[in-house]
Amino acid sequence: MKALLRFFGLADSPQEPGAYTPPHGAETVIGQGMTVKGEIKGEGTVLMLGSFEGDVALEGALHVGPEAHVEANITATTVVVAGVVRGNLSANTRVEILASGSLTGSVRSGSFTAADGAVVKGELWVEPAAPTTATP
Repeated sequence: MKALLRFFGLADSPQEPGAYTPPHGAETVIGQGMTVKGEIKGEGTVLMLGSFEGDVALEGALHVGPEAHVEANITATTVVVAGVVRGNLSANTRVEILASGSLTGSVRSGSFTAADGAVVKGELWVEPAAPTTATP
């Protein structure tokens, strides 16, 4: 029934494109209202909902929530920005700036997307990862 109501525009629609959905099962969460200065280094997914200043080096994903403010040099597999980020980003696979996101700094990544409404100021280098060749 809900699908039928959505079809006719009479029910809440699914999440609009560019809207933020926090990752499920993030190993590390910096909660809203928290302020952290320093270095984050390790593996897994990190979800930032508060403020962070320093350096981030991850073998995993970094998600910056809509209310978060981050001033950092960031190296990660994937970076998703729904809040405010100032600094240099380097991501092996992709950087995604959502509609509520703002990025000031340089980006190096294999893939880059910015939703309508996103703010991006800086330099951008997008180079797909070189294909790996199998050795016989």
